[in-house]
Amino acid sequence: MEPCRSLALLAGSLGLTSSLVALSTDFWFAARGPKSSAHSGLWPTGHQDPVAGYIHVTQSFCILAALWGLLSVGFLVLSCIPSLSAPGRGPLVSTITAFAAALTMMVAMAVYTGERWSQPPHPQIQTFFSWSFYLGWVSAILFFSAGALSLSAHCGAHQSGYETL
Repeated sequence: MEPCRSLALLAGSLGLTSSLVALSTDFWFAARGPKSSAHSGLWPTGHQDPVAGYIHVTQSFCILAALWGLLSVGFLVLSCIPSLSAPGRGPLVSTITAFAAALTMMVAMAVYTGERWSQPPHPQIQTFFSWSFYLGWVSAILFFSAGALSLSAHCGAHQSGYETL
């Protein structure tokens, strides 16, 4: 049970960190032309064009994923301190919140991927997804892993709880 909880805490912490880095950096999409290059993220600068709706959706779901991830990590930390948590409840709540974080991050990434993928290419400009975008997908995988490991820790706590009576 302890190794699963520790690994869940590690995966959740890495997922939270990677989602916050992805959310705050400006390298989701890059473009390279014959004379210059540019990159963009979820927080466009400049006021020339209104922000597209899919960007707002991606921002919202990424923020929700980070909040769910923070709750998941928080409950896992509390579950490591016996005097602060109900026996076996911390990993269960952490499981639910980690899976919620994974799901909301996957929605954000799917919306962004679908919209960017469907934009018509320009013949003189090469466009591609950049490292912040990939970090967002990595965070979804890490949140899912944290949820699975936390679920394993919860099931292990239930099985070992019988033997300790």
